[in-house]
Amino acid sequence: MNFDISHLLDQWDYVPGQVVVRKFIGKDGREKIQLRVDLGLLQMNASGRPDGKRPYGHASLFDYYEARLKKCRAEHEGHDDAFTLKAEDCSRLQMEALQYHHRYICLLQLEDYATALRDTTRNLKLFDFVALYAESDELSWSLQQFRPQLLMIHTRAKASQHLQAGNFAAALSQVDAGIEAIREFYQSHARLDLLELSHEIHALEHLREEIQRKRPLSRREQLELDLHKALKREDYEEAARVRDALRALESSE
Repeated sequence: MNFDISHLLDQWDYVPGQVVVRKFIGKDGREKIQLRVDLGLLQMNASGRPDGKRPYGHASLFDYYEARLKKCRAEHEGHDDAFTLKAEDCSRLQMEALQYHHRYICLLQLEDYATALRDTTRNLKLFDFVALYAESDELSWSLQQFRPQLLMIHTRAKASQHLQAGNFAAALSQVDAGIEAIREFYQSHARLDLLELSHEIHALEHLREEIQRKRPLSRREQLELDLHKALKREDYEEAARVRDALRALESSE
């Protein structure tokens, strides 16, 4: 067996600063995703756990821990006080969450927003699970510190889905909700220092500006723009006509 993948890398260049990704059907008949990184390739399954493994016979490690919680509740009359996630548990769940992170970054680049949302929603549930059951706040924070990044990607996928459907208002609403969720996260953890420096909020604000530039103008906005242009070129006859149209619009509203 030839383990050298140089021929694959030579045919597919790494581009610094870009997410270079492709999708294909593997020899097992399952859809795969490959991400080009500087030193090679990351390959993952497009569905199920990205590495294709089934920890303890479950679809994912998260599913396994949820099953353990369910069993604990059954043994303790519906209470889950006896269930905790220790350092090793949190570390393993974090490593699994990273696999899904790699995949939804790829899915976002492939413009497969529905599937990206599937994975971001799954990781948000995992983050909530760790927040509830981690043995200490320190262990919980080891994962929660990445929630703003996850919320940003989740928001981008939701907004992009609306943009594909031509619904600019809904896309803007999702971006605003995402920004607010990130702010609330930092405020709830008393990390206003991180709030001020949040790359995730800046990225979503930039996305909002981009959507605003691309969205079609309303009738009122178009008339106001036409009026501004007419006045700028001193076309007072056209300006008067536009003012009349604006008054007519106001009276009909």
